[in-house]
Amino acid sequence: MLRTMLIALATTATCSAAAAADEARLLDEARQVAGAVPPKLLNVLDEEIKKGGPEGAIAVCRDKAPQMAKEASEKSGWNVRRVSLRNRNAKAVPDAWERAVLEEFDRRLAAGEKPTALEKGELVAEGNTSVYRYMKALPTQDLCLNCHGTPDRLSPAVQAKLKELYPDDKAVGYGLAEIRGALTLRRPQ
Repeated sequence: MLRTMLIALATTATCSAAAAADEARLLDEARQVAGAVPPKLLNVLDEEIKKGGPEGAIAVCRDKAPQMAKEASEKSGWNVRRVSLRNRNAKAVPDAWERAVLEEFDRRLAAGEKPTALEKGELVAEGNTSVYRYMKALPTQDLCLNCHGTPDRLSPAVQAKLKELYPDDKAVGYGLAEIRGALTLRRPQ
């Protein structure tokens, strides 16, 4: 009897260690994928602002950012997209898990955590499938405030373009280092 219990405990410990190692591997992989997209986007935005001003860069976030996420998805095998509690694009509405994580990011930021360190990864059950989910906060940088800042920061040309493209825009009024949204990744296991 004791021997059977010890074998069961050892088996459980071995399975738990393997699961923890697998989750650590998934977290590391998700971090690598998530870390590759924002620098590319910021470079493209910066180039576009230099060419056509902030109003010209709006198309980068609207068209090129989703394309970059799609390319990252195809290359990595992860489903990659951007979400926000105050979305501009109707496709950037978070699901329930993403909403909870974004709200958690806001609480953690208010408690003094650095916005660049905000992330969450976990294995979740979705029906009969295990899915690894990961989110990395996208804090506003000075560049972002040209189109997402307070009204006094937005040029008349940017305001006109946003009104034209996004009549129901909720993605303005941000200050520096606030959580604009997050990059979200998911992959069934």
